[in-house]
Amino acid sequence: MCSAKGCRAPAVWVLAWNNPKLHTPERRKTWLACDEHREHLSSFLDMRGFLKDVVRLTEWEEGGGPGRSAADG
Repeated sequence: MCSAKGCRAPAVWVLAWNNPKLHTPERRKTWLACDEHREHLSSFLDMRGFLKDVVRLTEWEEGGGPGRSAADG
């Protein structure tokens, strides 16, 4: 489900990010986004220097995603 506030649409995108003040460089937190909110959520993270990657959810699930661990998300 999309991570945008109030959105209940199915997620299509994974936005991988980290806050360098809190996380080690290889750690990736994730937000999920529908097509409608991908750009907005990406911009929010990118303006703060947090955005690391934007990947289709299907690709993320197939490959595990860059730097992904079970505790992330």
